[in-house]
Amino acid sequence: MSPKVFRTSIRVAWVDTDAVGVVHFSNYLRYFERAEEEFYRHLGFTFDDAAIQDYWFPRVEVSCQYKKPARFNDLLEVELTIDELKEKSVRYGFKIARKGSQTLIAEGHVTVVSAKRQTGKAAPLPPEFVDKLRLHCS
Repeated sequence: MSPKVFRTSIRVAWVDTDAVGVVHFSNYLRYFERAEEEFYRHLGFTFDDAAIQDYWFPRVEVSCQYKKPARFNDLLEVELTIDELKEKSVRYGFKIARKGSQTLIAEGHVTVVSAKRQTGKAAPLPPEFVDKLRLHCS
């Protein structure tokens, strides 16, 4: 069974480009994070929610492979999948394509760990968070 896919669109801003007019490599990680934020909004919560206020969600691993350049004003579609859900972490997979042409621009993943804010130590993901994430697992 293939994983459930969440999609969101992002338009490339001028500030995201470098001296030759293509998206600077570091901005793809920002696009991953923006898609993650929209995904959480889609699930019905934000990081201000009481259920997760005692938690911190640091990124412990990121990877991005760049396939084609994106340029100013391109409309990109970012796909997010849940590649792995563990007791204390979740690994999101991402694909960025030029909307309409489906030309693959970049792909990668981000691993997020759950930690308690007060101690900074890894802790099980909040149950309310896990319940919503499971709805998007295959």
